Amino acid sequence: MRFSLILFATIVFLSFSCKRDSNSNDRKSKDYTAQITEALNYCKRKNLNTSFFFLLDFNTHSGLNRFHIVDFNSNRIKDSFLVSHGCGTKPWGKDGSKDNVITSNTPDSHLSSEGKYIIGERGYSNWGLHFKYLLHGQDATNSNALKRVIVLHSWDAISDTEIYPRGTAEGWGCPAVSNNSLKIIDNMIKSATNKKVLLWIIK
Repeated sequence: MRFSLILFATIVFLSFSCKRDSNSNDRKSKDYTAQITEALNYCKRKNLNTSFFFLLDFNTHSGLNRFHIVDFNSNRIKDSFLVSHGCGTKPWGKDGSKDNVITSNTPDSHLSSEGKYIIGERGYSNWGLHFKYLLHGQDATNSNALKRVIVLHSWDAISDTEIYPRGTAEGWGCPAVSNNSLKIIDNMIKSATNKKVLLWIIK
């Protein structure tokens, strides 16, 4: 009986480990070449920063790093962090849509909006490190971002490290990161002197 229980526990552990490894391998094997090329061309047309941009992949489980700093010079991801998305009709602060993100441009939907954003002014925030960046939506899918107060900020509920299979806490639509992640992002934005930075949420 004891041997059977040990065997069962081992099978469950190995199954869970394989699932985690599979998810991690799938994530690492993602090819963003097309998105990087499109983003660079977009930045050149709009006279934006052409050293780097931020790519947020909401097709990725929210417990995994999916806020990517992409270096245009090497066409590679330089750094990655956890980032929250909107909870919609699910409970605020939970992870009800961790593996099935729904997006919307509708006011009061409490959902995030996919599309390209130009990062704007830095201002005060009630959350995290108490500063935020305004996000100017450039597409039909995110044109209400300013009206909806969809901004880039930090949140104490966001971890510095991956927490899969749990998901990141969900807010009302803002792409929120951990305090330490925002420090890195903030320095990157400040380094792009005289040039605005592109943030692109894909789904």
